[in-house]
Amino acid sequence: MATLFISDLHLDPARPDITGLFGEFIDGEARGADALYILGDLFEAWVGDDDPSETGAFVARKLKALSDSGVPVSFMHGNRDFLLGADYARSAGMTLLADPTRIDLQGRPVLLMHGDTLCTDDVAYQQFRAQTRDPAWQARFLSQPLEARLAFAQQARAASLARQGELREAGTMETITDVSPAAVEAAFAAHDVDAIIHGHTHRPAVHELEVGGGARQRIVLGDWYEQGSVLRVSSQGFDLSSLPAPSR
Repeated sequence: MATLFISDLHLDPARPDITGLFGEFIDGEARGADALYILGDLFEAWVGDDDPSETGAFVARKLKALSDSGVPVSFMHGNRDFLLGADYARSAGMTLLADPTRIDLQGRPVLLMHGDTLCTDDVAYQQFRAQTRDPAWQARFLSQPLEARLAFAQQARAASLARQGELREAGTMETITDVSPAAVEAAFAAHDVDAIIHGHTHRPAVHELEVGGGARQRIVLGDWYEQGSVLRVSSQGFDLSSLPAPSR
């Protein structure tokens, strides 16, 4: 038995093979888990719980069946699905988590995060994040017609891709969009934990660190753009690995 952690699936109707892989994972390995934690960006975009997307409906059915089978499912918002609300979480049988959340994992204090708040060198993104997390902004956005919200999401994705291209051209992509070491150290100090588990950066790895005179770990979950990425935590330790790529 293991506790499973995933993030950055970016599920989208344009990538049905990855949605299918997610369904197989939920019906298969996840059924034998102690718990499943989804640390943000489950969806490529989420503009409100009233979106009639078949992908969203499929995911809700799968997760609700998993939850009903006795496997607790917890969800933390990411930078793509921060508008996922209580209605959808209820339909999917998920418990919503604050970012960050401190848990006990195999007797160790561990901090769960999406990871975007650690990328403090990306000043433009942090400004955008602060704006879109404001309750007044969210209320105004959700009051717009669904069509207008979907158009905004498309524009935001296009702007994000364009900015990534600019950063690559300038040679600053790797540094600007990764975590800041100072922010990581501050998170360890503020929450007094042995390990941090997060996603967002799409750079899967287990980092061994020394912070505050003690050994620490920062585990980064991988994305699901081409294949799955799962962290399994058991009494045997941490196992971060990829799922086989789906057949096309």
